[in-house]
Order: sequence, then structure tokens, then C-alpha cells
Amino acid sequence: MMSALRIGFVGLGGMGRGLVKNLCAKGFDVVVTDLDSAKVADAVSLGARQGGTPSEIAAQSDVFVVCVTTAEAVQALSLGAGGALAALPDDAVFLDHTTVSTDHVDLMRDACAARGIAYAEAPMTRTPAHADRGEVNVLFGGEEALLERLRPVFDAYAENVFHVGPAGHAIRLKLIHNYIAFANVAAWCEGFALAAHEGLDMSKVIGIISAAGGKSGMMDLYGEMTLRRDFTPHMSLSNAQKDVRYYAEWLERAGLPGFMAQSINQTYALASIMGHGDESCTAIIKAYEELTGVEATLEEARP
Repeated sequence: MMSALRIGFVGLGGMGRGLVKNLCAKGFDVVVTDLDSAKVADAVSLGARQGGTPSEIAAQSDVFVVCVTTAEAVQALSLGAGGALAALPDDAVFLDHTTVSTDHVDLMRDACAARGIAYAEAPMTRTPAHADRGEVNVLFGGEEALLERLRPVFDAYAENVFHVGPAGHAIRLKLIHNYIAFANVAAWCEGFALAAHEGLDMSKVIGIISAAGGKSGMMDLYGEMTLRRDFTPHMSLSNAQKDVRYYAEWLERAGLPGFMAQSINQTYALASIMGHGDESCTAIIKAYEELTGVEATLEEARP
């Protein structure tokens, strides 16, 4: 059954593609664009329509969805005389699924309010595989009425929708979540590299850690993949570093100490500088390996 809501969608990366796939499957009219023409063609094969510029798409959208990489990218396509925000119909919703900074959501909320447009802050958790299956978690910050207005959209691709509080609270919780997750990855990558340096059996290393207090969701997702040398960028290292950077900057603006945050931020920055930004967030282990001359690998995964 075709939904009456018209969806404009910008950003067809790992998460965006899955959202669009499920929106189309649920009968939404979805018009898309992306910097990568191959991703647009793929989305069209899933049932979406190819759009023009973000502004042209916004002009025909009831809900304009942005799912890109950074706050800066959202602002570049949205603000200014030729931006998408100026083109949106008066009763539209600007739905921001991007993991952004805390000051970004304040800026966009004010910019949308000045135009009489509703700004919906809705970062997500889980992976592209969950997006493909329609099982993401949506964190929503804002008024209940706006959430209910968007409920049919979220129901197309979310297993859980968490109303975490007023506007601004969703991105704050998402950044805290991502910081803890990526700090955990950095910690066990460092530990894995040291274990390899000392000649420990890596199958016992991951098995014992996963059976005790060092166990984590990120290790469950990516630990064995890392030791099998699979660095497929389900979450890229550069995106992880961006999220940690936003968190560290937020701590500084809040006037709180952030010794660990700065250390994790610089650890990811180093791995990115060393050429691993486009690989998985777990490719941080490669920086440790290159500095120590070891490789953390399961014995059965060795060539």
C-alpha cells in the first residue's frame, strides 16, 4: 500500500541504503540522492526514484531525511540561500539521522524554527546489517507530537524507537554511547596487540576476555573479525574518530575534564593519519601492529 507521505532522502551509505530499502518496501514514495551515482542507481533498483539536488528533492518532500557523515556535511547541503532548508514546504519535517555534534542540533533546530519547519533529531544505533533488515534503533529527542507524526516512517526501518527526552538529548546520548563503544574498541585493540607481541594464543585471549568482565558488545560484533583480519568498514575508522572528536569537543564546551576522551580521539586520529581511515574502526589495531612489528591473528587465520 502506497503511503501518502513523500520522502526525500540524502545519503545512501551503509545505514541510508537500508533505510531507503525498507521505506520503499513499505510503500513510501522515496526520492534519493547521493554523491556516489552507483549508490543512487542501487537505491533506484530497490524502488526509489532518482532526484536532483538536495534542494530540488526538499521542494517535493513531506519528510526530508538526511543520513550523511558529519554535521558539517548536513549544514553544507541545508543552509544558505541555495540550501535544502529554504526549499522545504512550510509543513515539512527535516529529519536528521546523522550522528552530529551537540552544537549542530542547536543550530539546525533554530534554523528550522526560523523557517517554521520542524527539526527532528534522530540519530541511530546498530549496524548496516540491521538497517538492511529494518531493525535499527532510533533515538529521538523532541516533542511527543513530532515523534507520533514520524512514527510511520520510523516503523518502516526501526525495531526500537527510544524517546530519550527533549530536543538535544538524543544526540547527547548517542555521542556518549559511541564514545564508550569506540573507547572499548581502542582498549581491546591495544590489548590484542600486546598479547600478540608477548606470544599469547589469540584464541585463548579473546575467549577468556569474552567470558569475563572484559566482554563487550563491540568485541562480540568485531573481535573475532579483527583477529581474522576482516576490516570491512561496517563502521569506518574515520567515522568513529569523528564521533569521538565531537564528544571530546562537547566535554570541553561543558567545562568538564576529558583526559580519556582526548587520548581515544588522538589514538583514532593517529590510525587515520597512518592510512586506515577508510577501513573498519577496528583497524586501529593496525596502528599498534605497525608500531610494534606484530600481527594479532588467530592461528587458523594465518595464510
